[in-house]
Amino acid sequence: MSDELQRIMAIDDPYLLLREVTTRLADAQQEVTELARLRRRVVQDLHAQGLSYAQIAAKAGLSRGRIHQIRHTGPAPEGAFLGSGAVTVATPLRRDDERGRTVVAVDDVSSGKRLEDLARSYGLAVTSEHVPVSGEIDLNRDSLVVVCGPRMSQDMWNTYAQDPVLRWEKAEDGPWTVVDRLTGTVHRSGQDSDPARPYDIGYLGRLPRPDGKGSLLAIAGIHTQGSLGVVQLLASELNSLWGQVGDRRFSTLVGVEYDPETSEPRSVELVCPLYRHDEETTE
Repeated sequence: MSDELQRIMAIDDPYLLLREVTTRLADAQQEVTELARLRRRVVQDLHAQGLSYAQIAAKAGLSRGRIHQIRHTGPAPEGAFLGSGAVTVATPLRRDDERGRTVVAVDDVSSGKRLEDLARSYGLAVTSEHVPVSGEIDLNRDSLVVVCGPRMSQDMWNTYAQDPVLRWEKAEDGPWTVVDRLTGTVHRSGQDSDPARPYDIGYLGRLPRPDGKGSLLAIAGIHTQGSLGVVQLLASELNSLWGQVGDRRFSTLVGVEYDPETSEPRSVELVCPLYRHDEETTE
C-alpha cells in the first residue's frame, strides 16, 4: 500500500475524503492512460525496427499474444502530439467595439471544440479556456494548445517570434502574412488578394514556453478559416505528423481552401515543409 493511499484512507472528514479520493482516481486514470500509450509506443517502435512480436516478447518476458494485444489496443501513441494526461485548449476572446462587448468568433469556437473532441478520442482529458481580450495568458503549463494569432496577444507574439523559420509580419499594403525565411516565400491569405478568393493560410507549430521548461502547441490562421484548416489537418493526419516530428519543436504552414458561405475547409495541404527547429537555421 502506497504512502499516498494510506494518507487518504486516514482522513476522517467524509467530505474531504470524498474529494481526495475523486481527485486521486482522476490522476491515477490519467497516469494509467499515459503508461498504456507509452507501452504501445515502445512495442510499435521496436516492431518498426524489424523485431518480430515473438522477439519482443522473449526479450520483455511477456507472451507473444500479449505483445500483439498491446500493439493493437489502448490509446494510440500519436495522441501525445497534442499532449499528455490533461490537455488545455485555449481560444481567443475578441472585442466588439461597435457593440462594446466581448465576443467569440464562431470559427474559433468550432476550432476549439474540434480540438477537444480530437484530444478525447485519444484518451486525453480536456479542459478549455479563453485568451482574454488583453491577450495575457499563462503559457508556462504542460499540454497547452493555443489557438490564437500574434496580433491578438503580445504573449503569443513573443512565442511566435521564437520560430527560427516562419515569421509573422504585415505586408506593406496592410494585411498579415507569414514569411518563410529559408525560401523567401511570402504566404498571403486569399481574402487579402486581388481578386479575393476563399483561401487562407494556417500556422501549426510546437514552440518553446517562456520559462524554457517545455513547449506548447500553437495554431493560428491569417484569418479564422486558417485555424479551422489546421484542425482538420490534425484530425486527418495526426499519425503522419507524429511520425515525422514526434514531440520535438517544429512549425509548418497549411493552405486551406474553404467554403465562402460556411468557412468550412474543403481541402487542406502543407504549403511548406515540416520544419524541425533542431535542424533548421536561417543564418
